[in-house]
Amino acid sequence: MDRSFNIGRIRSGLALLLSLLICATALRLGSTLTTPNLGWYAGLAKPDFNPPNWVFPVAWTTLFCLMAVSLWLVVRASGGWIASNRALLPFGVQLVLNVAWSYAFFAHQNPFAGVCVIIALIAAIIWTIVAFARRDRLAAWLLVPYLGWVMFATALNVTIWRLNA
Repeated sequence: MDRSFNIGRIRSGLALLLSLLICATALRLGSTLTTPNLGWYAGLAKPDFNPPNWVFPVAWTTLFCLMAVSLWLVVRASGGWIASNRALLPFGVQLVLNVAWSYAFFAHQNPFAGVCVIIALIAAIIWTIVAFARRDRLAAWLLVPYLGWVMFATALNVTIWRLNA
């Protein structure tokens, strides 16, 4: 068996593992900021289209897994982490904004601050999709459900802010 083929497979596997670790860390940070404030959230007036509470962890876990695979595809298509740096910048920005939204909305208990952050998050996700599409089209498409969910979350966030102003 070709030695370079084995090294390439190992590097690809490590890149996938690191991609999963990066996204799982962001998911865990967001969850850590959210969970202690679920009592506060339960007391808020919410619109009729608010999903049941069990939907949120299922949706976010699924989306973060898609984000990790998307990140891995871009790193693999680019030839490594350093070579993919232009695509990684918007990914990093949207990841930070995702966690920042959990802080603004839940930890800070401020739906208006959440609206401000989530609007920036939408822009960062679009920026990431465009950057990823230049490297790997499937990677870009894997982020579309994330964009859709965040747009839904934006409508929910704005409505909660208005109902509880």
